[in-house]
Amino acid sequence: MKFLFEELLEEGIIKSRPNRFIMHVLIDGQLEKCHCPSTGRIGDVKFNNVPCLLSKSKDVKRKTKYTVEAFSFDKLNKSNKKWVGINQTKANKYVEFFIKSNLLKNMLGKVKEVKREVKLGESRIDFLINKKDYLEVKTPLMLITTKEHKNHEENGKPFTSFDRMIKHFKDISESIKSDSRAIFLLCNLYNAEPFKVPEPKFSEKKIVNAAKRAHLKGLETWQINLKIEKNGISLIDYFKLNLF
Repeated sequence: MKFLFEELLEEGIIKSRPNRFIMHVLIDGQLEKCHCPSTGRIGDVKFNNVPCLLSKSKDVKRKTKYTVEAFSFDKLNKSNKKWVGINQTKANKYVEFFIKSNLLKNMLGKVKEVKREVKLGESRIDFLINKKDYLEVKTPLMLITTKEHKNHEENGKPFTSFDRMIKHFKDISESIKSDSRAIFLLCNLYNAEPFKVPEPKFSEKKIVNAAKRAHLKGLETWQINLKIEKNGISLIDYFKLNLF
């Protein structure tokens, strides 16, 4: 079963990413200013002559006609490219589709009811399943591995903005009762390797310690890998992670 797009995605070539919100993309020989749906780091990718997939907006008033949905490490002339999705804002929609299709039974059991954006403590959690189980989805684009690729560009700046995630860890782990569960789902829009907790740098110890405390209270971490193609999104695999 596949989540189908309303229209096929178009293929282009990313020529540059001048700022967090914009990518310059060559589409059918025309250079277009396109929307980048992720404002943060996307691995350590240098976006210079990188193949991409784009969706076209139907909003004629929008400043950018296209949104970059995915990119590929494959050569420009390769016919069947493997794509890495980058649209974090759409990840929840894709996950919801597979939840409601009951394709995640090993993680959630039989799903009868799904609620989106549920308030919990000081946070808003992505999903409440069957009135008792909380599910928070994260799409960690910073973890995309690029070291062996020609478009790798080392980024020496550490990521230090963890306050929102620490708050989520606290609120979701404190929601766990004898008849309920709390799940942190790492969603990759490509076939990623199982996530492993890296040796934390000084700036990252705060978030690692928060995650450990949450897991001691019963928080589960799972990973889902989805495949993005021109016509839609399909499920590759999902599995539980034993991080601590």
